[in-house]
Amino acid sequence: METSRLVSDPRVLVVAASDDRVDSLCVGLDSRGWSTITARSADGAVAALGDFRVEAVVIDAAGFDLRALCGALRIADRPRRLPILALCAPGVDPATTGADFVMTTTPHPVQAANRLEQMVRAAVAEDEAELRRDTFRLRGIEPPVAALDRTPLRILAAGAPDRRFLALSNALTGRGCEVVAAPTPYTAFDYLHEQPFDAAVLWGADDHAPALSIAAGMKRNTRLYHIPIALYLRGEPGDLGELYGRGFAEVAPRDTSELELADRVHTLATWHRRLQDVRATLDAAEGTELTDGTTGLFKRDVFAGHLARLSDAMQARRQPLSVCVLRIVETDALTQAREGGWLEKALPQIGAMVSRLVRAEDMPARLGAEVFALALPATIAAEARVAAQRIAAVIGCTAFDAGADRSPFVTEFTVGCAQMQDGEGPAALLERASADLDRG
Repeated sequence: METSRLVSDPRVLVVAASDDRVDSLCVGLDSRGWSTITARSADGAVAALGDFRVEAVVIDAAGFDLRALCGALRIADRPRRLPILALCAPGVDPATTGADFVMTTTPHPVQAANRLEQMVRAAVAEDEAELRRDTFRLRGIEPPVAALDRTPLRILAAGAPDRRFLALSNALTGRGCEVVAAPTPYTAFDYLHEQPFDAAVLWGADDHAPALSIAAGMKRNTRLYHIPIALYLRGEPGDLGELYGRGFAEVAPRDTSELELADRVHTLATWHRRLQDVRATLDAAEGTELTDGTTGLFKRDVFAGHLARLSDAMQARRQPLSVCVLRIVETDALTQAREGGWLEKALPQIGAMVSRLVRAEDMPARLGAEVFALALPATIAAEARVAAQRIAAVIGCTAFDAGADRSPFVTEFTVGCAQMQDGEGPAALLERASADLDRG
């Protein structure tokens, strides 16, 4: 295997004939916890996938038959869906590359880390969607069909009218996008709350303040959080790492042509629409015979059957699997609420909150009257516990009606978590997560 750098537990395989374009990127990714290993040839890259369990691949396309290389890497990493980010020359049609996401400039390390995280989770979600369809069919149920959005990509263009900004809007329209112009942050949020968008382009003033305000508001909203945001700079960029850390998916310097930025935004919007389709597919089972009528979460037996297939799949893909169990804690206020039937009335809202707070690929279920479970594919125990505790904390901040002349009540949860061990079965995994409740 030809590699320029050897690390014990790499997360990203970088395939590049030379370091010219990727050296600073690798250093930056390494410093952010995305440890990299580099292969100089197609054969070396394939060999690296056999030796290491990497989460994603970055390819500098110069000197390679990109489509053939992507195909070889995907075959070598079966049955997992391998996320591939390619760095290509401008003007390359992304659909012809075989990569999942194409960039024409070397990304800033923070931007790359954010993009790789999204790509990894998207690949897990797509694998999970296929696995759930198998679970449903094995139960004699045809998988629910999601209503996918086939309308033109919708782009929000927010900022004061400007020649270059108008040219960008025209370029996006020429690519088949529907562009909605918002001259102020107030109108931008009005539009964002009225209709769905696949991407947003913000025109940066000299101090970026209006754009930063819009971006911050979108990142605080669970419905708008995943919409990719591009910042078109008017002045000096300042600290690019800080801008990407604030949630921008793309930051274009003022010398970036409108046509080039339009290509980047179109790529971001296409990617977002793809993720929305996956989410819709995973959510399609809501309200069917597969889910609990009170909470809307998956039924216990459906969860158990899927967990068995999920554990086999994760072992075959060499990916971790964690299970969390959340149990409502008995308190005096809860006892009174239960006696009046108010806890039962709160369960639909609790179930809806759990569904909204999990990632698309995570499976939430109701195991008992007041016990819930989460199956989290490609997730280690520490990350799973944080996710479950976050869900518990958000629900714990919600006050539920306890009837007339009584103060609203809140629900507290104890959390148990376990990560699948080598050779462990799904029942034993769930038992360990349940046993962890008493230690949590």
